[in-house]
Amino acid sequence: MEFIKTSNTFYLNKSTYVNLRWIAIIGQLITIFFVQFFLNFKFNYFTCIFIISLSVLTNFYLQFRFKENQLNNFFSTVYLSFDILLLGILFFLTGGINNPFIFLIIFPALFSSQYLNIYSSIILVSLIILILTILTFYYIDLPHPSELHFHAPDYYLFAIPISIIIGLLFLVYFGVKFGEENRIRKTAYDKIQELMAKENELISLGAQSAAAAHSLGTPLSTILLTIKELQTEFGTNVKIKKDLDLLLSQTRRCREILKKLSINPKIDDRFLESNLDLYDYLNEIIRSYEEISDKKFTLNVENHKNPLKTSKSSEIIYGLRNFIGNANKFSKAKIEIFLKSNKNDTEILIKDDGPGFPKDLIEKHRLGEPYIRTAAQKNISKYGLGLGTFIGKTLLEKNYANIIFKNSEKNGGAEVLIKWKNKDLKII
Repeated sequence: MEFIKTSNTFYLNKSTYVNLRWIAIIGQLITIFFVQFFLNFKFNYFTCIFIISLSVLTNFYLQFRFKENQLNNFFSTVYLSFDILLLGILFFLTGGINNPFIFLIIFPALFSSQYLNIYSSIILVSLIILILTILTFYYIDLPHPSELHFHAPDYYLFAIPISIIIGLLFLVYFGVKFGEENRIRKTAYDKIQELMAKENELISLGAQSAAAAHSLGTPLSTILLTIKELQTEFGTNVKIKKDLDLLLSQTRRCREILKKLSINPKIDDRFLESNLDLYDYLNEIIRSYEEISDKKFTLNVENHKNPLKTSKSSEIIYGLRNFIGNANKFSKAKIEIFLKSNKNDTEILIKDDGPGFPKDLIEKHRLGEPYIRTAAQKNISKYGLGLGTFIGKTLLEKNYANIIFKNSEKNGGAEVLIKWKNKDLKII
């Protein structure tokens, strides 16, 4: 089973980013016009307009000249850094840390924390902290009408950048963690959808095969009847009889092939029947792994006291196959599977003699969550659990199973306990 890789999924949607910049540009222009012409604050009006015009030009370039629909991590970082620098210059020209809109400088870093990698967030946060520090001590005062007088103490002014930086660090950390988890879960969900789509394709293919078998059955029967009539009429002709015998045998062979293509439970593999006990599922899955593995599989059904037939579920089959496949992958020599049932409950215990689950994941209840793993990351315990386990757990829980992960007290191998209430197994 392949692991989730998200290193190539860091990007900003160009249209969303451009639209947000247009909103910011319009807001900046309205604010500057209002302050200049309605509040009569005298400041570097034309310089501010020039700074905003740079944002306008870059936005036009992004919208009409930049051909890609997505901005990769590098270009996203460059443009967001550019936005931060322009905002810093605007705030320098309009009162620095005293500007009531100073908190807006943190937004580029928030975007980065959601959609870009951790290194981009560190770069942008560091740039913001540097600019805030500069603006605390160096800025051009924003003149105001003589009738307005307001002076805040220095400690108040120093508290503003400190509070913004604290809020910035908190929000960026939250954004990074949330964005990472969201990307992982989206990738895992897409993988599940892909797997289920393949399953549906197989089902559809089986239905088409059955339809073909049904459609061709009548013509083949007609051919067989005609051959028998010809045998009766030309049975004395040795040469013709030989050809008719060959034609008869090949026609019968076609009928047998068509039977194998059918999904009719009466003529197909027993495993494709609708009403099977979990023992049948497990036995078939084990048999398929025995054909490709040198490990020893044991299926214990001594305590299977209440065998109940259930509706066939591809999700249950695939979920069980994932856990048995993981046991086969990590075991040293043997895999033991125990099927138990009574009046109320049914459970499956899958045990192997491998290294077991990482202890820290069991303690933190992280088992069954998807994770990122690269070739350089040797210690699985530091990076969550595999996608196969996540998918298996998700599919079985969707079918009302309760999954418990633990390590064997006897040999330290992994143990997966899957439990159902009998009423939840879609009993026939």
